[in-house]
Amino acid sequence: MLFRRHFLRRAAAAFALAALAGAPVVPAAVRAQETTPTVFAAASLTNAFQDIGKLYKEKTAKDVTFSFAASSALAKQLEAGAPAAIFASADNKWMDYAEDKDLTLKATRVTPIGNSLVLIMPADKAKDVTIDKSFDWLAFLGADGKIATGITDSVPIGIYAKTALTNLGQWDKVRERIVGAESVRAALALVERGEATAGIVYSTDAAVAKNVKVVATFPADSHPPVEYPFEIVKGQDNPATKAFFDFLVGPDAKAIYAKYGFVVK
Repeated sequence: MLFRRHFLRRAAAAFALAALAGAPVVPAAVRAQETTPTVFAAASLTNAFQDIGKLYKEKTAKDVTFSFAASSALAKQLEAGAPAAIFASADNKWMDYAEDKDLTLKATRVTPIGNSLVLIMPADKAKDVTIDKSFDWLAFLGADGKIATGITDSVPIGIYAKTALTNLGQWDKVRERIVGAESVRAALALVERGEATAGIVYSTDAAVAKNVKVVATFPADSHPPVEYPFEIVKGQDNPATKAFFDFLVGPDAKAIYAKYGFVVK
């Protein structure tokens, strides 16, 4: 306890001296990003980014920290001041939001991968269907069936799902059957557990799931392209961040994206 008080007094004195001398005082959270970058990444990137992080560690002996959630939640966390070095979004809307709030460096924006929108069911109840404007969703779902996806006004997968259903002329028929989850992985889990008749998720999430089957792919023209923009967070364009950012869009990472089924651009 005495040591801790002595340490804190010395730290406070050093902070005061730096301030008096006019030297910039860099918060610890910011300094941490200069050695071990934190990446805020869409939930659907979980498996690929974890593999990329492991490979980066093997090649460079340097660590990277990840925080996975819905892109909407991550953008709001950035806005609230949460420390991160890189933001990888599952749609352009939330990256645009981060740019508009001056949270990221627009000049660093890249969109290296894409995805597709699919309909899934529990594997033991799966039945292949074709999604078009004539598809009878209510007959497909039955009397009490629900569709799990993301929250349709904020979570990217939910936004894509609502757009697709609207463009197919089906949104008003099924909107009361939608269960909006906080992320695509949360929606996937509902279908895995049999708590929803079906789910609208990305194809890459369905590929790593247990006990689910893809029963249809949404027409590409029913929704905007599913794209993943990456950007460096403002104030974090340091060597450690730049090195990992470059790795995220390099050939080793692209091979991992392809392994998980992402569309590599």
